[in-house]
Amino acid sequence: MGLTVHDIVRLPIMKTSKVKSGKQLLNEKSIEWISVMELPVENFVRMNEFVLSTGIGCENNPDLLEQFVRDVIQSGASALAIATGRYIFDIPDRILQYAEEHNFIIIDIPWEIRFADVLQTVMHEITVDKQGERQKAENVRKELTNCVLEDKGLTDICRILYKHIRMPVAIMDRSTEVRANKYFDKTIFDMYHDETNPLQPIPPTEIHYTDHPLYYHLQEYQLSDKMWFQLNILNNHKSQGYIVFQPKRREDLSWFVMSVLEHALTACALFFVKENAIEITEIRLKDNFVLNLAKHKMPIDDQLLSKARLLGYDLQNNYTCILGDISNKSSMQEKNKNDNPESSSLQSLNYYIQKEINYAGKLLGRKTMTTFDEGEVIVFLEADHHPHTESSNQFIDTIERRLSELLVGVELSWGIAPQQEGKYRFYQSYQQAKTALNIGKQQNGLGERTFFSDTKINRLLMALSKESEIASIVKETLDPLLEYDRKRKTDLIHTFQIYNKYKGNVSQTARALNLHRQSLLHRLRNIESLTKLSLVDSDDAFLLELSVRLWTLKKIE
Repeated sequence: MGLTVHDIVRLPIMKTSKVKSGKQLLNEKSIEWISVMELPVENFVRMNEFVLSTGIGCENNPDLLEQFVRDVIQSGASALAIATGRYIFDIPDRILQYAEEHNFIIIDIPWEIRFADVLQTVMHEITVDKQGERQKAENVRKELTNCVLEDKGLTDICRILYKHIRMPVAIMDRSTEVRANKYFDKTIFDMYHDETNPLQPIPPTEIHYTDHPLYYHLQEYQLSDKMWFQLNILNNHKSQGYIVFQPKRREDLSWFVMSVLEHALTACALFFVKENAIEITEIRLKDNFVLNLAKHKMPIDDQLLSKARLLGYDLQNNYTCILGDISNKSSMQEKNKNDNPESSSLQSLNYYIQKEINYAGKLLGRKTMTTFDEGEVIVFLEADHHPHTESSNQFIDTIERRLSELLVGVELSWGIAPQQEGKYRFYQSYQQAKTALNIGKQQNGLGERTFFSDTKINRLLMALSKESEIASIVKETLDPLLEYDRKRKTDLIHTFQIYNKYKGNVSQTARALNLHRQSLLHRLRNIESLTKLSLVDSDDAFLLELSVRLWTLKKIE
């Protein structure tokens, strides 16, 4: 606790003084400063101060003296020593009674004792005590720092913290999950997760029990008969977690206690930095492994299987490759601003998607391997005896349903392919999922999912498009339309695609394109005129449709 009033009254210079009230408090009241104070008190007295007074201005006026004593008590001072024999001869009983009722120490000092000598002696004791406290605090700092450097955990930090402050204490991460606890009231933890009645700190008290700067960062909580304090663990101005502790009294928050808490905050911040660095390193290793697995021909041999096991993956399972294209990221907005996404570098769009992929995998009881690459998310989803279309749809449905509750302006298009046989099966399934994704985006637009098994006709057309004679026919057929669209800033090819989609129904096509019927008919006549093909002739219409589809698929490649 440091220097107490008992230590002061035992000094030789105080030998002739008498404790008039609060004798039972001598060992409880700490002394951090000493001053001489006369009327008025105002805000010149600090907490835990030893106040000397001659009572000048209060002579022959007991009411004024009583008000003076009240003000000193109200200031939070530890004791008041009044020099009697000149201005004040006897301290009135009613004042002593008031002091007793308010657990305050009043000391009677003979007039002959010079205040200068008392000040010098007590200041020397305070200096010695402060040096001792600072040395103790420095030793605690080293102990806590070594705890982190020796790769010990938050439980060890919590144990050291309790050993020095002797208060129930706990350490929580930024999601308020308890990571370490030493006698802290466990019922309080439930209050942190009660969304119907969020915790609110009480307004800070005007009485400061220490001059330590950390005191002003305390958050105090009170519910029913429970009182506790909270300090934020910060790293680079970002919250990493909290230290919560339960002193019996606010007066127990001494300079030494606050110093120990300050060093504990630093130790916890270092621990979370190391933990985050390890987590980020692990994430990067997993990302690179899955990315290489998908985009390079890596044979599934014993060396690769062993490396996968170190990362927690089992490549001997069957996996479906699911490739997602992330669109409209720039317009993404969080619906819930309380999530504070800036609290971590991982709090980004990819973080949200990764989180929902993990959730969906756990919900369906499937293992997942995930990575991101240039606006795409690559997922290998563990497959079972069910058709891959069924399990994949369940998986994607879960992700999209939960993401729609969190994010606005994000669309995900999907390409899905089952795992192939052979030593390059992950690479092959990724390539097929990539093909399915590109075909789906070109044909159906954004926000759709396409299975590789449903792209047979498109793949057949892609194979045909590689024939030079066929490519020449497509070019000859579509060049007039493309040149017209380029010069006139129109889109006759798109007009034909919609017209063909509605099987030549002019009214439906006009509505889909938001065009007047006559405007659409004018465009259709232009298509016939430029291509020298008739849209009502089945052979001509087939040639034009085949050319457009081959040209579209060529753009995918």
